[in-house]
Amino acid sequence: MKIVTVFLLSILLISCKKNADTVSAEPVINSETPVSVAFPTDTLSINNDISINATATYLLKSEVKSNATGYLTNVRINLAQAVRKGQLLFSIQTKEARALGNTINKLDPSFRFSGVTSVTSPATGFVNALNHQVGDYVQEGEILAGITDSSTFGFVMNVPYEYHEMLLNNNNLQIKLPDGKTIQGHIAKLLPAVDPVSQTEKVLVKPNEVVSIPENLIVSISLKQKNNEVGIYVPKSAVLTDETQTKFWVMKIKNKNTAVKVDITKGTENDNWVQVISGNITLKDQIITSGNYGLENNAKVKVEK
Repeated sequence: MKIVTVFLLSILLISCKKNADTVSAEPVINSETPVSVAFPTDTLSINNDISINATATYLLKSEVKSNATGYLTNVRINLAQAVRKGQLLFSIQTKEARALGNTINKLDPSFRFSGVTSVTSPATGFVNALNHQVGDYVQEGEILAGITDSSTFGFVMNVPYEYHEMLLNNNNLQIKLPDGKTIQGHIAKLLPAVDPVSQTEKVLVKPNEVVSIPENLIVSISLKQKNNEVGIYVPKSAVLTDETQTKFWVMKIKNKNTAVKVDITKGTENDNWVQVISGNITLKDQIITSGNYGLENNAKVKVEK
Protein backbone atom coordinates (compact mmCIF):
# COMPACT_ATOMS: atom_id res chain seq x y z
CA MET A 1 0.00 0.00 0.00
CA LYS A 2 2.83 2.40 0.80
CA ILE A 3 4.40 1.64 -2.57
CA VAL A 4 1.22 2.63 -4.40
CA THR A 5 0.93 5.87 -2.43
CA VAL A 6 4.54 6.86 -3.19
CA PHE A 7 4.00 6.08 -6.90
CA LEU A 8 0.89 8.27 -7.14
CA LEU A 9 2.66 11.11 -5.30
CA SER A 10 5.55 10.95 -7.77
CA ILE A 11 3.19 11.20 -10.75
CA LEU A 12 1.45 14.24 -9.20
CA LEU A 13 4.74 16.06 -8.63
CA ILE A 14 5.88 15.43 -12.21
CA SER A 15 2.55 16.77 -13.59
CA CYS A 16 2.76 19.95 -11.52
CA LYS A 17 6.30 20.56 -12.70
CA LYS A 18 5.24 20.26 -16.37
CA ASN A 19 2.37 22.71 -15.86
CA ALA A 20 4.73 25.17 -14.19
CA ASP A 21 7.15 24.89 -17.10
CA THR A 22 4.27 25.48 -19.56
CA VAL A 23 3.10 28.62 -17.75
CA SER A 24 6.59 30.05 -17.59
CA ALA A 25 7.07 29.37 -21.29
CA GLU A 26 4.04 31.52 -22.33
CA PRO A 27 5.05 34.90 -23.90
CA VAL A 28 4.45 38.11 -21.97
CA ILE A 29 1.42 40.04 -23.35
CA ASN A 30 2.41 43.42 -24.80
CA SER A 31 0.07 46.10 -23.29
CA GLU A 32 1.26 48.89 -25.57
CA THR A 33 -1.27 50.05 -28.20
CA PRO A 34 0.21 50.50 -31.69
CA VAL A 35 -0.45 54.01 -33.04
CA SER A 36 0.48 56.27 -35.95
CA VAL A 37 1.52 59.87 -35.42
CA ALA A 38 1.92 63.12 -37.36
CA PHE A 39 3.25 66.58 -36.61
CA PRO A 40 1.03 69.72 -36.60
CA THR A 41 1.62 72.37 -39.26
CA ASP A 42 1.20 76.15 -39.48
CA THR A 43 1.71 76.56 -43.23
CA LEU A 44 -1.77 75.60 -44.44
CA SER A 45 -4.22 77.88 -46.24
CA ILE A 46 -7.63 76.25 -46.08
CA ASN A 47 -10.18 77.16 -48.72
CA ASN A 48 -13.26 77.63 -46.56
CA ASP A 49 -15.63 78.94 -49.22
CA ILE A 50 -19.34 78.17 -48.96
CA SER A 51 -21.28 77.05 -52.03
CA ILE A 52 -25.01 77.87 -52.24
CA ASN A 53 -27.46 77.00 -55.00
CA ALA A 54 -29.33 79.78 -56.79
CA THR A 55 -32.07 79.90 -59.42
CA ALA A 56 -32.02 81.99 -62.60
CA THR A 57 -35.01 84.33 -62.51
CA TYR A 58 -36.57 87.25 -64.35
CA LEU A 59 -38.05 89.34 -61.54
CA LEU A 60 -40.34 91.39 -63.80
CA LYS A 61 -42.61 90.03 -66.51
CA SER A 62 -44.54 92.67 -68.43
CA GLU A 63 -47.93 92.10 -70.04
CA VAL A 64 -48.68 93.46 -73.50
CA LYS A 65 -52.33 94.58 -73.49
CA SER A 66 -54.66 95.62 -76.26
CA ASN A 67 -55.28 99.37 -76.38
CA ALA A 68 -58.51 99.06 -78.38
CA THR A 69 -61.29 96.63 -79.18
CA GLY A 70 -61.02 95.25 -82.68
CA TYR A 71 -59.23 92.86 -85.01
CA LEU A 72 -55.53 92.05 -85.04
CA THR A 73 -54.29 93.01 -88.46
CA ASN A 74 -50.58 92.44 -87.81
CA VAL A 75 -48.54 90.30 -85.38
CA ARG A 76 -44.80 90.92 -85.62
CA ILE A 77 -43.44 88.63 -82.94
CA ASN A 78 -42.97 84.94 -82.25
CA LEU A 79 -42.63 83.03 -79.01
CA ALA A 80 -39.15 83.35 -77.42
CA GLN A 81 -38.21 86.19 -79.78
CA ALA A 82 -36.01 88.98 -78.43
CA VAL A 83 -37.66 92.41 -78.51
CA ARG A 84 -36.66 95.92 -77.51
CA LYS A 85 -38.63 98.55 -75.66
CA GLY A 86 -40.91 100.52 -78.00
CA GLN A 87 -40.77 97.93 -80.79
CA LEU A 88 -44.02 97.45 -82.77
CA LEU A 89 -45.65 94.16 -81.78
CA PHE A 90 -49.32 94.27 -82.86
CA SER A 91 -51.64 96.32 -85.05
CA ILE A 92 -55.35 96.57 -84.16
CA GLN A 93 -58.22 97.87 -86.25
CA THR A 94 -61.59 98.46 -84.61
CA LYS A 95 -64.73 97.02 -86.14
CA GLU A 96 -66.14 100.53 -86.62
CA ALA A 97 -62.90 101.80 -88.16
CA ARG A 98 -62.83 98.90 -90.58
CA ALA A 99 -66.38 99.61 -91.74
CA LEU A 100 -65.92 103.40 -91.78
CA GLY A 101 -62.56 103.16 -93.46
CA ASN A 102 -63.92 101.09 -96.34
CA THR A 103 -66.72 103.61 -96.88
CA ILE A 104 -64.38 106.61 -96.81
CA ASN A 105 -61.87 104.94 -99.10
CA LYS A 106 -64.61 104.27 -101.63
CA LEU A 107 -65.59 107.93 -101.57
CA ASP A 108 -62.01 109.29 -101.58
CA PRO A 109 -59.21 106.73 -102.16
CA SER A 110 -56.56 109.39 -101.51
CA PHE A 111 -57.62 109.74 -97.87
CA ARG A 112 -56.30 106.25 -96.99
CA PHE A 113 -58.15 106.01 -93.68
CA SER A 114 -57.42 102.76 -91.82
CA GLY A 115 -58.19 103.36 -88.12
CA VAL A 116 -55.31 101.05 -87.11
CA THR A 117 -53.64 101.48 -83.71
CA SER A 118 -50.20 100.16 -82.77
CA VAL A 119 -49.19 98.16 -79.70
CA THR A 120 -45.51 98.37 -78.72
CA SER A 121 -43.29 96.49 -76.30
CA PRO A 122 -43.21 97.89 -72.75
CA ALA A 123 -39.70 96.51 -72.06
CA THR A 124 -36.60 94.97 -73.58
CA GLY A 125 -36.54 91.23 -73.19
CA PHE A 126 -38.01 88.02 -74.60
CA VAL A 127 -41.51 86.97 -75.58
CA ASN A 128 -42.59 84.39 -72.99
CA ALA A 129 -46.25 84.16 -74.01
CA LEU A 130 -48.19 84.81 -77.22
CA ASN A 131 -51.96 84.57 -76.88
CA HIS A 132 -53.31 85.77 -80.24
CA GLN A 133 -52.68 85.66 -83.98
CA VAL A 134 -53.69 87.75 -86.99
CA GLY A 135 -57.46 88.00 -87.45
CA ASP A 136 -58.37 87.46 -83.77
CA TYR A 137 -60.98 89.77 -82.30
CA VAL A 138 -59.75 91.21 -78.97
CA GLN A 139 -61.18 93.39 -76.25
CA GLU A 140 -59.52 96.53 -74.94
CA GLY A 141 -57.21 95.63 -72.04
CA GLU A 142 -56.94 91.99 -73.10
CA ILE A 143 -53.48 90.42 -72.68
CA LEU A 144 -51.92 89.80 -76.08
CA ALA A 145 -48.46 88.64 -75.04
CA GLY A 146 -45.95 88.51 -72.19
CA ILE A 147 -42.45 89.99 -72.12
CA THR A 148 -39.70 89.07 -69.68
CA ASP A 149 -37.77 92.19 -68.73
CA SER A 150 -34.11 91.28 -69.33
CA SER A 151 -32.94 94.17 -67.12
CA THR A 152 -34.40 92.37 -64.11
CA PHE A 153 -32.57 89.08 -64.73
CA GLY A 154 -30.58 87.63 -61.87
CA PHE A 155 -29.96 84.64 -59.63
CA VAL A 156 -31.98 84.29 -56.44
CA MET A 157 -30.44 82.31 -53.59
CA ASN A 158 -31.63 81.60 -50.04
CA VAL A 159 -28.74 82.21 -47.65
CA PRO A 160 -28.75 81.18 -43.95
CA TYR A 161 -28.64 84.34 -41.87
CA GLU A 162 -25.49 83.14 -40.10
CA TYR A 163 -23.65 84.01 -43.34
CA HIS A 164 -25.01 87.58 -43.45
CA GLU A 165 -21.61 89.14 -42.75
CA MET A 166 -20.10 87.09 -45.58
CA LEU A 167 -22.65 88.62 -47.97
CA LEU A 168 -21.54 92.11 -47.00
CA ASN A 169 -17.88 91.22 -47.61
CA ASN A 170 -18.38 89.58 -51.02
CA ASN A 171 -18.38 92.05 -53.90
CA ASN A 172 -17.18 89.66 -56.61
CA LEU A 173 -18.87 86.28 -56.79
CA GLN A 174 -18.21 83.23 -58.93
CA ILE A 175 -21.33 81.75 -60.53
CA LYS A 176 -20.80 78.17 -61.70
CA LEU A 177 -23.16 76.92 -64.41
CA PRO A 178 -24.15 73.23 -64.78
CA ASP A 179 -22.05 72.94 -67.98
CA GLY A 180 -18.90 73.82 -66.03
CA LYS A 181 -18.62 77.43 -67.20
CA THR A 182 -18.08 80.18 -64.64
CA ILE A 183 -19.25 83.80 -64.84
CA GLN A 184 -18.69 86.71 -62.48
CA GLY A 185 -21.46 88.44 -60.57
CA HIS A 186 -22.24 90.76 -57.69
CA ILE A 187 -24.87 91.08 -54.98
CA ALA A 188 -27.54 93.48 -56.22
CA LYS A 189 -30.11 93.33 -53.45
CA LEU A 190 -30.76 91.81 -50.03
CA LEU A 191 -34.42 91.31 -49.21
CA PRO A 192 -34.99 92.81 -45.71
CA ALA A 193 -36.86 89.77 -44.43
CA VAL A 194 -35.98 86.29 -43.17
CA ASP A 195 -38.00 83.12 -43.73
CA PRO A 196 -39.49 82.25 -40.32
CA VAL A 197 -38.95 78.51 -40.75
CA SER A 198 -35.60 78.12 -42.52
CA GLN A 199 -34.13 81.42 -41.19
CA THR A 200 -32.75 82.26 -44.62
CA GLU A 201 -32.76 85.56 -46.48
CA LYS A 202 -33.30 86.02 -50.21
CA VAL A 203 -30.39 87.50 -52.14
CA LEU A 204 -30.37 88.70 -55.74
CA VAL A 205 -27.09 88.18 -57.58
CA LYS A 206 -26.71 89.85 -60.96
CA PRO A 207 -24.10 88.85 -63.55
CA ASN A 208 -21.46 91.43 -64.43
CA GLU A 209 -22.07 90.91 -68.16
CA VAL A 210 -25.03 90.32 -70.42
CA VAL A 211 -25.66 86.58 -70.61
CA SER A 212 -28.31 84.42 -72.21
CA ILE A 213 -29.41 81.96 -69.54
CA PRO A 214 -32.78 80.19 -69.39
CA GLU A 215 -35.09 80.87 -66.48
CA ASN A 216 -35.20 78.36 -63.59
CA LEU A 217 -31.66 77.10 -64.29
CA ILE A 218 -29.99 76.09 -61.00
CA VAL A 219 -26.42 77.34 -60.54
CA SER A 220 -23.88 77.31 -57.73
CA ILE A 221 -22.53 80.52 -56.17
CA SER A 222 -19.42 80.60 -53.96
CA LEU A 223 -19.21 82.89 -50.94
CA LYS A 224 -15.67 83.54 -49.77
CA GLN A 225 -14.80 83.93 -46.10
CA LYS A 226 -12.20 86.29 -44.79
CA ASN A 227 -8.61 85.04 -44.77
CA ASN A 228 -8.03 82.71 -41.85
CA GLU A 229 -5.73 83.84 -39.06
CA VAL A 230 -2.40 82.10 -38.71
CA GLY A 231 -2.78 79.00 -36.55
CA ILE A 232 -1.78 75.41 -35.98
CA TYR A 233 -3.49 72.65 -37.95
CA VAL A 234 -3.69 68.95 -37.09
CA PRO A 235 -4.94 66.05 -39.23
CA LYS A 236 -8.71 65.63 -38.96
CA SER A 237 -8.30 61.97 -37.98
CA ALA A 238 -6.46 63.13 -34.84
CA VAL A 239 -9.44 65.08 -33.47
CA LEU A 240 -11.76 63.16 -31.12
CA THR A 241 -15.09 64.28 -29.68
CA ASP A 242 -17.83 63.25 -27.26
CA GLU A 243 -21.32 62.04 -28.18
CA THR A 244 -22.77 65.56 -28.19
CA GLN A 245 -19.83 66.93 -30.21
CA THR A 246 -19.36 69.79 -27.77
CA LYS A 247 -15.90 68.84 -26.49
CA PHE A 248 -12.87 68.07 -28.64
CA TRP A 249 -9.43 66.70 -27.86
CA VAL A 250 -6.35 65.07 -29.36
CA MET A 251 -3.91 62.51 -28.00
CA LYS A 252 -0.21 63.38 -28.15
CA ILE A 253 2.91 61.42 -27.31
CA LYS A 254 4.74 62.12 -24.05
CA ASN A 255 7.95 60.42 -22.94
CA LYS A 256 8.10 58.42 -26.18
CA ASN A 257 5.47 55.81 -25.23
CA THR A 258 2.74 57.56 -23.24
CA ALA A 259 -0.43 59.05 -24.78
CA VAL A 260 -1.85 62.10 -23.00
CA LYS A 261 -5.18 63.79 -23.65
CA VAL A 262 -5.15 67.46 -24.70
CA ASP A 263 -8.41 69.43 -24.86
CA ILE A 264 -8.64 71.79 -27.85
CA THR A 265 -10.92 74.39 -29.38
CA LYS A 266 -11.51 73.94 -33.11
CA GLY A 267 -11.37 76.67 -35.73
CA THR A 268 -11.85 76.28 -39.48
CA GLU A 269 -11.57 72.85 -41.06
CA ASN A 270 -11.84 70.92 -44.30
CA ASP A 271 -11.90 67.23 -45.18
CA ASN A 272 -8.29 66.67 -44.06
CA TRP A 273 -7.24 69.32 -41.53
CA VAL A 274 -8.59 71.08 -38.43
CA GLN A 275 -7.38 74.39 -37.05
CA VAL A 276 -6.54 74.39 -33.32
CA ILE A 277 -7.45 77.78 -31.87
CA SER A 278 -6.53 76.91 -28.31
CA GLY A 279 -4.85 73.92 -26.68
CA ASN A 280 -1.44 72.86 -25.44
CA ILE A 281 -0.17 71.92 -28.91
CA THR A 282 3.16 72.85 -30.52
CA LEU A 283 4.70 72.10 -33.90
CA LYS A 284 7.11 69.65 -32.23
CA ASP A 285 4.38 67.47 -30.70
CA GLN A 286 3.65 64.03 -32.09
CA ILE A 287 -0.13 63.83 -32.52
CA ILE A 288 -1.74 60.39 -32.71
CA THR A 289 -3.71 59.98 -35.94
CA SER A 290 -4.68 56.30 -35.79
CA GLY A 291 -5.19 53.96 -32.87
CA ASN A 292 -6.40 56.93 -30.82
CA TYR A 293 -10.10 55.99 -30.66
CA GLY A 294 -11.00 54.85 -27.14
CA LEU A 295 -7.46 55.45 -25.91
CA GLU A 296 -7.32 56.45 -22.25
CA ASN A 297 -5.25 59.27 -20.82
CA ASN A 298 -1.68 58.17 -19.95
CA ALA A 299 -2.12 54.92 -21.88
CA LYS A 300 1.01 53.13 -23.03
CA VAL A 301 1.48 53.17 -26.80
CA LYS A 302 3.95 52.06 -29.40
CA VAL A 303 4.62 54.36 -32.32
CA GLU A 304 4.65 52.49 -35.62
CA LYS A 305 7.03 53.74 -38.25
